[in-house]
Amino acid sequence: MSSSVDIKPFLQYLEKEKRISREEACEMIKEAIRSSVEKSIMAGHNVEVEADPASGKLEAFIQLRVTDSVSNEKTEINTVLAREIKEDAAVGEFIRKPIPVSDLGRIAAKTTQQLINQKLRKIEKDQVFAEYKDKVGDIVTGTVRRTERGNVVIELGSAEAVLTQRERCYGDEFRTGDRIRCLLKEIKDDPQRGREFVLSRSADDFVRRLLQLEVAEIADGTVEVRKLARDAGYRTKVAVHSKDPKVDPVGACVGARGARVRNIVKELGGEKIDIIRWHDEPLKLLEEAIRPARPRNVRVDESRHIIHFEVEDEDMRIAIGSKGRNARLTSKLMGWGLDISKASNAPESQEQQLGERATRMSEQLGLPFELVAKFVALGISDLGAVAGASLADFEGTDITPEEAESFLAAVAKATQA
Repeated sequence: MSSSVDIKPFLQYLEKEKRISREEACEMIKEAIRSSVEKSIMAGHNVEVEADPASGKLEAFIQLRVTDSVSNEKTEINTVLAREIKEDAAVGEFIRKPIPVSDLGRIAAKTTQQLINQKLRKIEKDQVFAEYKDKVGDIVTGTVRRTERGNVVIELGSAEAVLTQRERCYGDEFRTGDRIRCLLKEIKDDPQRGREFVLSRSADDFVRRLLQLEVAEIADGTVEVRKLARDAGYRTKVAVHSKDPKVDPVGACVGARGARVRNIVKELGGEKIDIIRWHDEPLKLLEEAIRPARPRNVRVDESRHIIHFEVEDEDMRIAIGSKGRNARLTSKLMGWGLDISKASNAPESQEQQLGERATRMSEQLGLPFELVAKFVALGISDLGAVAGASLADFEGTDITPEEAESFLAAVAKATQA
C-alpha cells in the first residue's frame, strides 16, 4: 500500500482558482492533516506530514523514540523494529516511521477537508482585505445582490459589502442587479461576523471623491475643495479655490454647459449642488454662499462667533432655504453661526433694536438710558460682552473715561450679584 499520494492537481487548482501559492497551500494541507489525525485515529501519536510543492507528493510519518523496553507504543519503538526502518538505529534516537496516507481513515479525511475549507475561507478573506484595504476612502463600484433588514448587500468583485439605511441618501432606491457607486467608508473587524466592508453614499467625502473623478482640475490639484457641507439627498454646498489665477474654480467644477456638475447630480439622485468661490474673509464668503440673496447691515460678534445680518423681504426665503437647509449648510460651510432677519424698514428696525437693548441694559445696571445707549451703539448687546474690559478698550470712542468707569463699575456689580 502506498505511503504517499499525489496532490499536484489540488495544488494547481488552489494556485489557479484561489490564488494561493503552492508553498502556502502545502503548509496549509500539512497542518490540517496533522491536526485532524492527532485528534482522531492517531490520537497520542506524534504525526509528521510532508508535502512537496514541486512534485505534489504527500507523505505521513509518526515519530518514535528507539528504546530497549517499550512502555508506550504510540511514542516508542524497540530496536528490532526500528532497525527495519533504519539499519543503524540506536537507543535514544528518534526515527520516523512511514504510514500510508490512506490509513488516516475517512473520519480524519473529513475533518481534514473541513479544516482545509476553513483555512481557504480565511485566506480568501485575507486576500480580499489586502485588495481593498488601500481603497478605504475611495469610490468603489458594485452590484446590488439583496436586501437584509433594510441594509443593501453589494458585491464588490470578490467581496460583499453592506450599505446601511443610515449610509444611504434620501430617495436612494435600489433593485437587485443595479450597478451603483459608493464610498468605501471602512473595513471593520467583528469578532463574530469577521471583516465587514462598510459603504456610504451619505458621507461628505462621497461628493468630494465624485468631484475628483469628474473634475480634472481637482484631480491634478489645480483646484482645491476648501470646504464642503452636505445634507445628503437634498443639498450640498462646496467652496472651491484655484491655485492658478487663470483657472476659474467654479467654472472648472460646473463644466461646459454644466456637464460636470450635472453628472454628479445624476449620481446623487437629483441632490442640489451649490459650487461657490472660497474666500478666507468670512463676510466675502457669506456673500458668495447666500447668493442671490444680499446681506445688509452685517455685524460680526467675534466673542460668540456669530454673524448677524439682514436681507430684503423677498430674499428671506432664499437665504433660509427649504426647512432652513440653506442657512444651516452656509453656517456649517463657514464655521460661523448665522442670525438672519428681515431688512424691512431697516434703519428704523435697527434703531428700534438698539433702543430695546439699551432700555433692557439700563434697567439691569441702574444707569441712565442715554449713557447705556452709547455702549450699545458700539455693539455691546449684553453684560457678558464686556466681561474683563478695561478703560483702555474705550479709548478713541466718544465715551469719556468717567462714563466708561461708571459703566464698568455697574457691570461688575451686576455680574457679581
